[in-house]
Amino acid sequence: MRLGTVERIWRYPIKSTGGERLASADVDERGLAGDRLYAVRDAEGRFGSGKNTRRFRRMPGLLRLRSRYPQADLLTEPELLDPAGVPVADATAYLRHYLQRQDVEVAREGAVSHFDQLALSVLSTATLDWLRITLAGTPVDERRFRPNLLIRTPPGTPAFVEDQWLGSTVRIGTAVCVTFVRSSERCVMVNESQPGLPHSPFVLKTIARTHAMRLDALGTVTAPGTITAGDPVTVAQP
Repeated sequence: MRLGTVERIWRYPIKSTGGERLASADVDERGLAGDRLYAVRDAEGRFGSGKNTRRFRRMPGLLRLRSRYPQADLLTEPELLDPAGVPVADATAYLRHYLQRQDVEVAREGAVSHFDQLALSVLSTATLDWLRITLAGTPVDERRFRPNLLIRTPPGTPAFVEDQWLGSTVRIGTAVCVTFVRSSERCVMVNESQPGLPHSPFVLKTIARTHAMRLDALGTVTAPGTITAGDPVTVAQP
């Protein structure tokens, strides 16, 4: 059964910053190659985020920045782009000034994963379109929810169709297989301002009111390969 097609592919080289849109991406058991491989880390070992937890420290403003790998070279540290989209010369030095914190640095993933939850996040256009209608007057696109894949679903597909995918394994293109496990519990990150997306408290309130704070489908990669925009997404046969 066909669920849809890959509309857009997103990778976030430095966790909690804006990402880069890709035409294709290699995928292994960790997820998209290079995704969230780096993070902004403080002296206590906590990672920059939109929330405060045992693992994460709230660092407002990170989403106004973007990150990308120069010339798709995953062997080098990613570039950090300022709010105007200009690459900075030294990411750590820039962040210390930008965040007004001298204890932060851009750090590559070590023993502690940079992922909040699972390796791959998938969002449907059905859910995204519903949010745009419900939040009329508030700019909304998938960047607020930071999925790796936006899936173009057929006309008439209901919002939150991702719930129906949980527990199933899908094939993306010819090789990649993903088993969907659960959905993400959303936090204030979805309200934060990004280029072209102003701050709005209504985004999280709407998700909380209508869908118990949950949005997307999170999965584990069960077969590696390459994903390309336009690839079909089908339920894998047993």
